[in-house]
Amino acid sequence: MSTSQKRRRNAAFAAVLMAGTALGGGGAWLVAPPRAEAQAVNPPAISTPQAPLPGFGDLVARVKPAVVTITATERAQAAQMASPFPEGSPQDQMFRRYFGGPSQGGARTAKALGSGFLIDGGGHIVTNNHVVEGATAVTVTLDDGRELEAAIVGRDPRTDLALLKVDAGKPLPFLDLGDSDAARPGDWVVAVGNPFGLGGSVTAGIVSARGRDIQSGPYDDFLQIDASINRGNSGGPLFALDGSVIGVNTAIFSPTGGSVGIGFAIPSNMVRSVVAQLQAKGHVERGFLGASTQPVDPTMAEALNLPKPEGALVAQVQPGSPAAKAGLKPGDVVTAVGDTAIGTPRELARAIADLPPGTQTALKALRAGEETRLNVTLAALQDGQGKAGEAAPGEAGQPRIGLALATVEQARRAGADIPASTRGAVVAEVQPGSPAAEAGLRPGDVIQGVGNRPVHDPGQAAGAIRDSKGEAVALQILRDGQHAYVAVRTPQKG
Repeated sequence: MSTSQKRRRNAAFAAVLMAGTALGGGGAWLVAPPRAEAQAVNPPAISTPQAPLPGFGDLVARVKPAVVTITATERAQAAQMASPFPEGSPQDQMFRRYFGGPSQGGARTAKALGSGFLIDGGGHIVTNNHVVEGATAVTVTLDDGRELEAAIVGRDPRTDLALLKVDAGKPLPFLDLGDSDAARPGDWVVAVGNPFGLGGSVTAGIVSARGRDIQSGPYDDFLQIDASINRGNSGGPLFALDGSVIGVNTAIFSPTGGSVGIGFAIPSNMVRSVVAQLQAKGHVERGFLGASTQPVDPTMAEALNLPKPEGALVAQVQPGSPAAKAGLKPGDVVTAVGDTAIGTPRELARAIADLPPGTQTALKALRAGEETRLNVTLAALQDGQGKAGEAAPGEAGQPRIGLALATVEQARRAGADIPASTRGAVVAEVQPGSPAAEAGLRPGDVIQGVGNRPVHDPGQAAGAIRDSKGEAVALQILRDGQHAYVAVRTPQKG
């Protein structure tokens, strides 16, 4: 091989090595086509803009400046806890130091935290009565951090509402009361308040139900919500999505003491009516009828020969009351006040309370199955008086019959605490498993009427029960000084 041939062969070999080096080492001058597997290892980031979910930020920014924190100061008696240790011992001294013993006595200062909201630029604030009840001083903290002393304009324990007033020296932001009747189960709501001292907290949820009765009073008509509310939220506003206040957060149902998603708010339409009176007069005036009532269940409706189980069954009429003067009697079933239909005792209570004292109105009632119309002039409900339409003690049960009866004299000789002037038949014994037992009758009850027929002794009571028609009989009883009706199923006559 010639010298020139050897040079050409070595140059070609060097080119092959150089190419191999470039292919193996990834030199920049020679780039292999990218493989599909390499692309899958690090995919490009997804940066396509997404449509924003609807939120409550704009709503909260508008309403939050009018929501306040309330601090109520009161004097509370120190707890008198007896020490379980020998007096004067080191353990006794430590117990008294940490838990307070009888020797400390005196009074202590307690503070309660709650929420509220401004309803006008002049500084009027709505909150719950239980937040400020018994307070010796009330301080309001505004959203901007300012603290102002507040005066209590008025309180209404029956609806648990209170009205306060602060002087800020200039107009303040305020909220509008909306129409709570327009709120529907499933509608969004937002709560703002001061839970556990965490002011300005926001929670959201829906209206779970309307017209809830939580047994706090005869005017219960709460909105149930699942927005989280806790201790300290009391008195704070509940908002609809338009920013109007449709409720005042008041109570929760909780086996644990914390929120479990069942809260209750006073409807704004009730708040509007109560607050207007508190602002004008410092108190609320309500109509008073003077009759205790109870619900009508299907058995009671059958016993009273009613077309359906609706209305408020009159269990007792207070002597000298507007109800008595109008001629309302125990056993009547009130079905309307004016043009307002009445389906339950609670509806009767609210209808009467909404009318000012002195109002003349008509009551429609069923008496012995026949409709009657009574004209009544309402009095003013005073503190300590029974509320119009308040349910009398003793719920109508699921009745049957099996009674031993005694005279009032016999029962008094046996030790029963029954006034001598009482007339009727005293239940001496109730047979277990009988219709009377299932109805809830018990020894000591005094039967004073069967249906609309008064009875004065055991003979009359037994005769009236035997003469009753239908599958149930209504017994008017006196129990622990309170009147009520009990419907008892009667055996079928062969």
